[in-house]
Amino acid sequence: MAKFILGKKLNMTQKFLPDGKVVPVTAVEAGPCTIVQLKGEKDGYQAVQVGFGQRKKIDKPLAGHLKGLPNFRYLREFRVDNTSGLERGKVFDVTSFKVGDILQVTATSKGKGFQGVVKRHHFHGSPKTHGHKDQLRMPGSIGSTDPARVFKGTRMAGRMGGDTVTVKNLELIEIDVDKNLLYVKGAVPGARNAFVRILTSGDIVLMDKVATKAETKAVEAKVEAPVEPETKDVEPKVEVVAAPAEAEVKAEPKVEEKQS
Repeated sequence: MAKFILGKKLNMTQKFLPDGKVVPVTAVEAGPCTIVQLKGEKDGYQAVQVGFGQRKKIDKPLAGHLKGLPNFRYLREFRVDNTSGLERGKVFDVTSFKVGDILQVTATSKGKGFQGVVKRHHFHGSPKTHGHKDQLRMPGSIGSTDPARVFKGTRMAGRMGGDTVTVKNLELIEIDVDKNLLYVKGAVPGARNAFVRILTSGDIVLMDKVATKAETKAVEAKVEAPVEPETKDVEPKVEVVAAPAEAEVKAEPKVEEKQS
């Protein structure tokens, strides 16, 4: 059985391995995901439909399909050999994965707009001399004129990027369970915040938590109660007022009487 998860590409960074080597990694915010539908004999094949992300409004057909579940932004289907042990509404996250897993990541590549044949198809261009002048990046001849048409698949200028790209054999370097992050070695297709699908071999580990309609976010924000300021026991301050000093009594000088 395969294990899978949906996520969002964040950014690229680097990680240090235990042996001191540094490797480039891509941070992917994966899950938590919810099982929306199980397909079996009635559909002619076995698969699991998974929901990820949240959005405010959905149309009525989708609302009926997601009855009792949150409004998911993404729904994707994965083929499995057996759906036993899986249940609609159950949630799973990155705890199903382990460091060292070899992943297959699928995403939509960056769109680059209308590009020429040098950038799009890696043509080397024409020589810069011998009368070529402004023909350096031109495509050149596209074939014979007998058919009077352009053959299908001819490499020419056009829109580049925005394709579904799958990269295989990507190693999972690190897992951050608290933040639902997977650090994948190397580059992952797509721009930042791109939607990605991750697939590898293994078994899905379901959580005890069941997704409900009342949930508006995958992770509920924790509201901390206001902390009252600590009241310390303060001893009453007693001011000691010194008594006024008594006036000093000056002794009269002794007068010695002289004997006659």
